[in-house]
Amino acid sequence: MTLTSRHHDALVPPDAVLTRLAVEEHITPDALRDMLLDGCAAVLGSHARVGQVRACVVGAGLRTKVNANFGTSALSSDLASELHKLDVAIEAGADAVMDLSTGGDIRAVRREVLARAGVPVGTVPVYEAAVRAAERGGGPAAMTSDSLIAAVRSHAEEGVDFQTVHASITRGQLASGAIERRRTGIVSRGGALLSCWMRAHDAENPYFERFDEVLEICREHGVTLSLGDSMRPGCLADAGDEAQTAEIAVLGGLVRRALDAGVRVIVEGPGHVPLHEVAAQVTAIKRACHGVPLYVLGPLVTDVAPGYDHITSAVGGTLAAMSGADFLCYVTRAEHVRLPDAADVREGVIACRIAAHAGDVASGLPGARGWDDAMATARKALDWPTQFSLAIDPALPAEMRAHSDAGDATAECTMCGPLCSMRVTSEEVVA
Repeated sequence: MTLTSRHHDALVPPDAVLTRLAVEEHITPDALRDMLLDGCAAVLGSHARVGQVRACVVGAGLRTKVNANFGTSALSSDLASELHKLDVAIEAGADAVMDLSTGGDIRAVRREVLARAGVPVGTVPVYEAAVRAAERGGGPAAMTSDSLIAAVRSHAEEGVDFQTVHASITRGQLASGAIERRRTGIVSRGGALLSCWMRAHDAENPYFERFDEVLEICREHGVTLSLGDSMRPGCLADAGDEAQTAEIAVLGGLVRRALDAGVRVIVEGPGHVPLHEVAAQVTAIKRACHGVPLYVLGPLVTDVAPGYDHITSAVGGTLAAMSGADFLCYVTRAEHVRLPDAADVREGVIACRIAAHAGDVASGLPGARGWDDAMATARKALDWPTQFSLAIDPALPAEMRAHSDAGDATAECTMCGPLCSMRVTSEEVVA
């Protein structure tokens, strides 16, 4: 692929940022630059926010990153509570966040989020187009082709770092009848909105039809294009079905066009997938989409755990990460039930970070195992402060220890007390 200097500038960040990212990922700046130019890695961090946001990079052989969603709803929440969730997500270790607001003054929310967040921020422009149509008294069908493109442009101009654009749901897919044969149909909110519009107007998806305009906007502003999977399975029964498979083929073509245009691109993946199919799905999507970074929601490996889907997704996320997924979107325990609160957000980020790190260890990522080895050494020494400092969530184990019967009075925990194996074997060695 031959890139113009303009394409190069869109794909590769300034030297200072590139060097910092390379050091964090344990590779050389030249190696990272090559990955970015090849498309197998992508930086999240727009031109407008250089110096304001701690950009991160997602891609093959790099640390698996974690995203947290939040945002206002027309039925619940407000700006203050969503900004609190933003703070909680970042404090819990999210590498990036997405503002999915659909209630209130969503432009004001987005601007506050961009001003406040020190990590990359993503959005879904079709949501704004739908909200604006509702404000005019219409439903999704009242969106226009121009309003859908205008939403992409306005988000880019405001500095959004990555955008989910649902360009891969097409008129032909709707006509195939594959959606009607599904158990849960379309569960992607963006996909559902565009499906409604296409059926009402008997017209092609504007994001697909005007994809070159989307690419030009993203390239101009250094926005990473996240290609949304409108046909992601919403239940185990729909995983790997004809609707999902057909969309993956479309995604592959869109990825090729994005790479040829010099646009940073990642692809979004499933969804609800049985555990034994996760690795095959990750591999198939990566292959069809030319090895670009894969951004996975979950995957959720069972449908029957509402209230515990942070666990369901962590199980699937671990396997996805070790199979080649590069970017995990958290799922909270509130999924399928209600809007998550701040506690749900924190718990969801931690669960997703556990999955990401476990996947990195399993895949042999340089530096990943050293963290666990340091924890093992601290445990053997009954060195509680070091154990807490090494924990993914330092506050929780420290609080649990402080409120146990032993507290700081003994070196052992209250599980084994004086029969602690670490203590007993250490005394044997000394004796």
